[in-house]
Amino acid sequence: MMKRRAPKQGQPPSTNNAQRKVQSQRKGTSSQWLKRGLLALLIIFIVLPFSVSVLPELIQHFVYTHRLRVPFFADLSRPAEFSLNHTINMYLTSEEGISLGVWHTVPASQWKEAQGKDLAWYQNSLGAGGPVFIYLHGNTGTRSAPHRVGVAKILSELGYHVLVPDYRGFGDSTGEPTEDGLTTDALYVYNWVKARSGSSLVVIWGHSLGTGVATNTATKLVSQGLVFDGVILEGAFNAARQDIPVHPFAWFYWKYPGIGSIFQEPWAENKAVFPTEENLKKMRSPILFLHAEDDHLVPIPFAQQMHEVAASAQNAERVKLVTFDGSLGYLHNGLYRDPHLPDIIMKFVQSLEG
Repeated sequence: MMKRRAPKQGQPPSTNNAQRKVQSQRKGTSSQWLKRGLLALLIIFIVLPFSVSVLPELIQHFVYTHRLRVPFFADLSRPAEFSLNHTINMYLTSEEGISLGVWHTVPASQWKEAQGKDLAWYQNSLGAGGPVFIYLHGNTGTRSAPHRVGVAKILSELGYHVLVPDYRGFGDSTGEPTEDGLTTDALYVYNWVKARSGSSLVVIWGHSLGTGVATNTATKLVSQGLVFDGVILEGAFNAARQDIPVHPFAWFYWKYPGIGSIFQEPWAENKAVFPTEENLKKMRSPILFLHAEDDHLVPIPFAQQMHEVAASAQNAERVKLVTFDGSLGYLHNGLYRDPHLPDIIMKFVQSLEG
């Protein structure tokens, strides 16, 4: 039978336990400081440099907000689910590795004839002589957004063909959005349409971000000696004159206080310039500006400035500005709801045909 070791004289058992407890606490505290030190080194030498290189690209996603695909879980390959019964979904390859999801809606008068038709029938219908619109949408979401579907319906009811592409990275299109990439996509869709539409009018309608894409594409064509038959610019922004706090892409970036002192704005270093004002000086297409007086992203004075620039480069007969009263509450996306819009569009198209 083992005997319990007697404690040293003058040192009770409780003292031994207390010393061991203190030593254990010291070791635990040292271990915690060691872990914190290692974590700090990890942040300083690995996480921070990684964030500096990656975060600007993440912010670029927020500039275009192309990953916000509303409505959620929408099947873009089935346009009929968005009440576009005479519409086909297709995919165009604007360049190697880039597939663009595109909807083609035929005139509403052909909706019965269009039922069950294949892609070849839709493509052949472009050459029937009717006007064709290419709608270049704004940032955020996909071609299925209600205001984009609303525009397609108006144009279809007027007897026009409508093609609505999602830029690279948007919707079910592949790739990542850049200014050059979006311009390449728009130019490809335009050339694709022209190759199949014969002598039909081809009109470009750009909304918000799409106005920058449209004017970029127009100047590309001008350099080739070509012009769009007509251009509609809805909610056009002017990066050259708008201060960053009201920049149409700044709402997300400036949501986080202090971030601008650490990282450059996503539109710095030619990442999202869209020199619309300079483009307007070079364009030779008839232009119709559409703008709501209560536009909360692009205040009406910027549209008026750009109208003046475009009219000076051409003339007042070829460049028009139609504004919508602020009391109507259209803001930046709601012009398609205006009952007078179909007549405005029809008169513009008639001026192109004349």
